Amino acid sequence: MLSKEEKQLIAEIWESLTPVAEEIGAEALLRMFASFPGTKTYFSHLDISPGSPHLLSHGKKIVLAIADGAKDISQLTVTLAPLQTLHAYQLRIDPTNFKLFSHCMLVTLACHMGEDFTPIAHAAMDKFLSAFAAVLAEKYR
Repeated sequence: MLSKEEKQLIAEIWESLTPVAEEIGAEALLRMFASFPGTKTYFSHLDISPGSPHLLSHGKKIVLAIADGAKDISQLTVTLAPLQTLHAYQLRIDPTNFKLFSHCMLVTLACHMGEDFTPIAHAAMDKFLSAFAAVLAEKYR
C-alpha cells in the first residue's frame, strides 16, 4: 500500500510533530467534535472545551500513538493491539469514528504544515491514516 519512500516520509512527518503533539491532537479532536457532534458522546465525562487539560492530554496521546505506529508501519497491527482492545472492548467506540478522526487529522495536518504538506505528503498520509483507522477497527469483526 505504501512505498518505501512514503513510509519514510510519514515517519519523518510524525517525528517532527511529536513536539507539538498536544496542539495537533487537540485541534484534530475539536474539528471532529465540531464536524461530527455525535462523537462527543464518548467524552461526556471530560472537559473537552478548547485548551482544556483533558482535550490536550487526549490529543497528545493520540498523536503519540500515531507517531509510534509510523515508526514501523509494517508492524502497525502489533503496535496498535492494546489500543484495539481498549477501544473495542472497554470503551466500545463506534469504529466509524476512527475514519472520521482520520479525516479531521488530515485537515489539521494540512493547516499546520502549510506548504510542507505537498500532494505527495497528502496522499501518503491519507493512506497511512486510513490504514491506522482500519487497524483500530479490526477487533470489531
